[in-house]
Amino acid sequence: MRAIPVASVALLGVAALSACVPAGAATGSGSTFGFLVHPATVSPGGEVTLGVGRGADGCQGRVTVSSPVFDTVTIPRHKSSATTRVDRDATRGSVHRVRFACDGRTGTVKLTIAGGGSHRPSPEPHHPDKGVHAGEGGSVAGFDVKEIGLGLALIAGSVGAAYHLSRRRSGEDAA
Repeated sequence: MRAIPVASVALLGVAALSACVPAGAATGSGSTFGFLVHPATVSPGGEVTLGVGRGADGCQGRVTVSSPVFDTVTIPRHKSSATTRVDRDATRGSVHRVRFACDGRTGTVKLTIAGGGSHRPSPEPHHPDKGVHAGEGGSVAGFDVKEIGLGLALIAGSVGAAYHLSRRRSGEDAA
């Protein structure tokens, strides 16, 4: 008779945990380790950020990233992203594969070079004398502290509810 309440509490816990997954993490980028190139469209000479998922299902080792339009980049195992500059002579309007290799597996993400056709985006400004890029804007190692706190609160509430229900049921069974 105790199986039904326990199963209900377990399902409630799973539902609460699934609600905590950020939308980007749920959809991923279509690759094994959550590989990403941001922005997906860039002007020749522009910068792109290369990222990799580092969670339990993500890549645990060093990541090697290569493409015909930039030099090979290595993302160390303790980092989740790196930045590189696209070649200035990259052909406008072309689409290139960015190859990620990690833990013996590979994945690719497409990178489009802007400027094909009649639309010519203005070049990105380059200001090397304007100071440094200072951090992630309120995140800790790429994680949103508010989302982590909300997830922990939901987990604690689920565990507390399960404990309360299991203790209450034990008391009714003994009577």
